[in-house]
Amino acid sequence: MVLKTEKVTKTFGDLLALDEVDVSLERGDILGMIGPNGSGKTTLFNVVSGVYRPVAGDIFFQEKPITGRTPHYICRKGIARTFQIAQPFSQMTLLENVLIGAMWGNGKSLSKGRDAAEEVLDLVGLGEKAHLVPDEVTTEDRRRLELARALATKPEILLLDEMMAGLTPTEVEEVLVLLRQIHASGVTIFMVEHIMQAVMSVCNRIIVLNYGKVIAEGTPEDVVKDEEVIRAYLGDRYV
Repeated sequence: MVLKTEKVTKTFGDLLALDEVDVSLERGDILGMIGPNGSGKTTLFNVVSGVYRPVAGDIFFQEKPITGRTPHYICRKGIARTFQIAQPFSQMTLLENVLIGAMWGNGKSLSKGRDAAEEVLDLVGLGEKAHLVPDEVTTEDRRRLELARALATKPEILLLDEMMAGLTPTEVEEVLVLLRQIHASGVTIFMVEHIMQAVMSVCNRIIVLNYGKVIAEGTPEDVVKDEEVIRAYLGDRYV
């Protein structure tokens, strides 16, 4: 078990955002997390990555507790993430953005960090745009930049928060090819995504959140047949 949450609970005032959430992630998984807007998906990522501290429950990475540890501690241990809205350093080039991840995650010399950053940019298809700043590239490229910066830290687990939102079908297919390549390199992936065709095609397991609770878990084929999931999220699209 590479990542496990046990009865993780998070509140914001009177709002119960996560209600005793249990999630397990095996090494080599591509685990998808789906559910209605406001169901707690990003909150769970924020708790796992150290942005929020849970009010109850425990989180384990490689069987060691990381509950309440800082984001930089968790990142250095081997959990990296992307955000729903890309958050690049706007005055830096794409290369400089990724270099920060490479230096942070690996403690390399500047020259080795630059080599690592260039390698990751090539992997995500941004090598020829390395000299540009984020405002000079497309939305898809900024999402790829988010991914590159996370990958540059050399993570064992990659948390992807709606990376394909707003992309065209062709762009989605390109991202799926890239994710399969990243997974094949040994990175375990935990992804939040609303594009069900993408989730169905790439994930080996899916969990479903609704009102902060896990209401289903299993293979993509089983989850989309679950009556509670259909009522809460899918509607009749997969009936």
